[in-house]
Amino acid sequence: MNALARVVVLAMTTADEYARPDLLAEPRPFTRTVVLDARERAKYEAGHVPGARWVDAADWAKAFGDGSDAPGWSERIGNLGIEADSAVVVYDEGVKDAARVWWILRYWGVEHARLLNGGWKAWTASGLSVTTDVPSVKPAKFVATPHAPRLATKRQLLDTLGKLQIVDARSEGEFCGLEPHNNKRAGAIPGAKHLDWVDLVDAKTARFKSAAQLQALFAAAGIDVRRPTATHCQSGGRASVMAFALELMGGDDVSNYYASWGEWGNSDDTPIEPGTAKN
Repeated sequence: MNALARVVVLAMTTADEYARPDLLAEPRPFTRTVVLDARERAKYEAGHVPGARWVDAADWAKAFGDGSDAPGWSERIGNLGIEADSAVVVYDEGVKDAARVWWILRYWGVEHARLLNGGWKAWTASGLSVTTDVPSVKPAKFVATPHAPRLATKRQLLDTLGKLQIVDARSEGEFCGLEPHNNKRAGAIPGAKHLDWVDLVDAKTARFKSAAQLQALFAAAGIDVRRPTATHCQSGGRASVMAFALELMGGDDVSNYYASWGEWGNSDDTPIEPGTAKN
């Protein structure tokens, strides 16, 4: 992004307007759009957005790996009837699973992917029609092409510690090392900024908070959306929400350390420090 474009982005985000509103879709009937439902299969079958195709978010989460299986993802994405230039809208019960699917689609080259703002909750609250009909999907020819700048690796983070902005999207307990879960070690990546992903979304509506609210959250956490940034969590899902929010606010060099703490906290060659609580 050139200097003039950055000025425009910053000007937009000082008002109550997202820098990239095109990343969000508001609840409305969709035409010429592939709609993906990332909820559990049983919930999809009980009722979904008309024309929506079910995507197995849990399978996608496990299958992504190190982002190298282009043939497998060509088939997986193509089987949903998605082409490289398809307009895609993803939703789930809230946002986390949908954001992961969105991020994976973008990584493999689906540039026109968006999130349904507020997800299923917003759709039903809007009084829009719901169906149990399962659409017939014609597989499309999709050639998955990895977009390497979207994926951060442990090696890259080790090589750029102190230079690259790292944003930890986990809970404060995880960040401070108080909630180790099943990891060998607990704590934070040295120098990482912390912002819990749940703070990005309104708890009642599941919609992303306003641009002004997001700007205030990022500023309070010491996060500069203009800096090259890698997000992380435990396994890439919460980090996908954070990556989305950063791009929504104008970040144009945002990567997801998808292996996240599941790798960092269980490696012997990674530095760790206890994060500091806000209060």
